[in-house]
Amino acid sequence: MTTAQDIAKQGHLSEQIIETPEFNFLTWQRINAPSQPLTIYIEGDGLAWISRYQPSSDPTPKNPVALRLAALDPGSNVVYIARPCQYIGVGSNPACQVPYWTNRRFSAEVINAMSAAIDKIKQSTSATKIQLVGYSGGGAVAALLAAQRKDILSLRTVAGYLDIEYVNQLHHVSPMPDSLNPINKANKLALIPQIHFSGAHDTLITPEVALRFIRHTGNSCARVVLVPGMTHQGPWETQWLHLLKQKPECGKGGK
Repeated sequence: MTTAQDIAKQGHLSEQIIETPEFNFLTWQRINAPSQPLTIYIEGDGLAWISRYQPSSDPTPKNPVALRLAALDPGSNVVYIARPCQYIGVGSNPACQVPYWTNRRFSAEVINAMSAAIDKIKQSTSATKIQLVGYSGGGAVAALLAAQRKDILSLRTVAGYLDIEYVNQLHHVSPMPDSLNPINKANKLALIPQIHFSGAHDTLITPEVALRFIRHTGNSCARVVLVPGMTHQGPWETQWLHLLKQKPECGKGGK
């Protein structure tokens, strides 16, 4: 926890717990312009598994990549949301069970709970529009949220887990029938400006994943940016200020 707190402090982000009927979410927020759009960062899967066959008892990330990116974002309104059960243990989060960070981590109830948390943040800040940024599994969550919400200005993913079935087949791991697959919702994102950043050296979520996804969106508002030298873990923070200057726009689709 200390590492995350230090990162948040460096980014002038303040901790707030957001309660929903399903889960309590840890957030770190910097709100300097109430009523203006929020840029919301969604964390990756964290320590979901200890080994290929053994799930973790605590999914809190050892390296909170999305938090590192949020802390660097110079925007006026920046919000980081941890995934269910990250940082907040079962004692404070009775709904937390292993499936919610393994095979059900992209289930409808998880996406709906995160959407409810965003609604509360919007209400407290008087914001009406949001920009989503998701890292790895957080990219899957961000895409699924964008597919069902009406207030999304843009979507950025970083090493996004955008085609669950394809990635799981690629790595010969079990399918996740209880989770939603973002690529199956991609057509609903056809008019949302989006950039999907892929690491050229990422062997976990290969660049082909993002390319497959934008083909399903129709390409007109989505593009893939291949980032040289980046693996799945990055280090993405070394490039983030530069990458943030690239604005998602419609009419500039493709690679």
